[in-house]
Amino acid sequence: MSMLMVVSSILFLLTLTILTLGWMVSKSSVVDREKSSPFECGFDPTASARVPFSVRFFLLAVIFLIFDIEVVLLLPLVPIMLWSPSIYASSSAIIFILILLLGLLHEWSQGSLEWVS
Repeated sequence: MSMLMVVSSILFLLTLTILTLGWMVSKSSVVDREKSSPFECGFDPTASARVPFSVRFFLLAVIFLIFDIEVVLLLPLVPIMLWSPSIYASSSAIIFILILLLGLLHEWSQGSLEWVS
């Protein structure tokens, strides 16, 4: 029991030391204008490097990722329904698909799936 407490306290002190050293090293002193400006092969930038991007493209990409994850969640439903022919597996699959369809209809009605507005 005492060995466990000694090892735990050593690990706690080691963790605390590493966190303190990381916090001390990561403190930045003075914000330099040259460090915060964009770098283009040694030349002064001709235009702003922080070009705004299309928010509609970002939202469409996020919706694509969400639906991609939903497809991954749908793939195991077929083997689950084959191995477990109970009413609970079928009803949970139907409820899951209905929720996905309602989300798709909502996105469609809000116009989030249209690329050109």
